[in-house]
Amino acid sequence: MASSISTGVKFVPEEDNFLQRHVAFFDRNKDGIVYPSETFQGFRAIGCGYLLSAVASVFINIGLSSKTRPGKGFSILFPIEVKNIHLAKHGSDSGVYDKDGRFVASKFEEIFAKHAHTHRDALTNEELKELLNANKEPNDRKGSIAAYTEWKILHYLCKDKNGLLHKDTVRAAYDGSLFEKLEKQRSSKTPKKHP
Repeated sequence: MASSISTGVKFVPEEDNFLQRHVAFFDRNKDGIVYPSETFQGFRAIGCGYLLSAVASVFINIGLSSKTRPGKGFSILFPIEVKNIHLAKHGSDSGVYDKDGRFVASKFEEIFAKHAHTHRDALTNEELKELLNANKEPNDRKGSIAAYTEWKILHYLCKDKNGLLHKDTVRAAYDGSLFEKLEKQRSSKTPKKHP
C-alpha cells in the first residue's frame, strides 16, 4: 500500500467493516498503516499510561504485522495494514467480527443475553470473566490472552462508578467510535499550556 505522503491519498476504512474502523483510530496519519509509534500514540490518546501504551504497541504490532501483510517479507518496523486487519483475527473471541471484519449483531446481542445477569445492558467484572471463560478455546493461549487483555483494558478505561461496562460502550469499542470519544474527553480535561 502506498503511503499517503507519496500519493496524498488518505486511507478510509470500509463503512461496514467495523474491525477496520476499530483499528483505523490508531492509524494516526491515516495512511492505512499503523506503526508501533502510532499504536503508542493511540493508547495514550484514549487515556492509557506510558507503560501500558508502550507494552501494547510492542505486542500488538509484533503480533499483527506479519498477519496483515501477506506475501510481504519481514519488516523491522512492524507495520500493520489496516485493510488486511481481518487476517489477524484471533481465536477465543466473541465472534462479533466475522471473518471479514464485519459486525455480527446477533453475536453482539448474545454477549449480553448470556452474560449480563445483574443488569440487562451492562457487564460486571465477574460477568466479564464469565464471558472470557465461555469464549476460551482449548489450546488457544495466544487468543485467550489477547481477548483477556482487550476486554480488561476496555473495562478499566470505561467502567462506570459502579464497575459496570455498558452495552453502548462495548458497541462503540467494536466500531471504533469509542476511541474518538475517549480522546476528545481526555483532550478537554488536559490543561492548555500558555506561552
